[in-house]
Amino acid sequence: MLQITPQHKLHVAMQPTDFRCGIDSLRAICQQQLQLDPFSGNLFIFCNKHKTAVKILIYDGNGFWLCHKRFSQGKLKWWPNNSTEANNIRAIELVIMLQQGHPFDAKMPLEWRQL
Repeated sequence: MLQITPQHKLHVAMQPTDFRCGIDSLRAICQQQLQLDPFSGNLFIFCNKHKTAVKILIYDGNGFWLCHKRFSQGKLKWWPNNSTEANNIRAIELVIMLQQGHPFDAKMPLEWRQL
């Protein structure tokens, strides 16, 4: 079972991705275009050109998970436009995005952190 927690680091590929890509092609995008380690355990999030589907790639220490969500109606209401927005996506905001909502309209509080 895959669970997205506040401790996960999220990396959003801002440019649309060809959704014919499988695990190996998405892993190559992580390494070559994003210049990040796909074996890090971080979540890598991709969307297609029309924003009607999302793919999430994650390595769990035993193998890769590739999750694909295609919306039955409509498309994503929001996708990051710049690297600042893409680098600051939190787990709860990803869940809101996957439900076709706008994460910043939800005004979710920050995660609890020990002082």
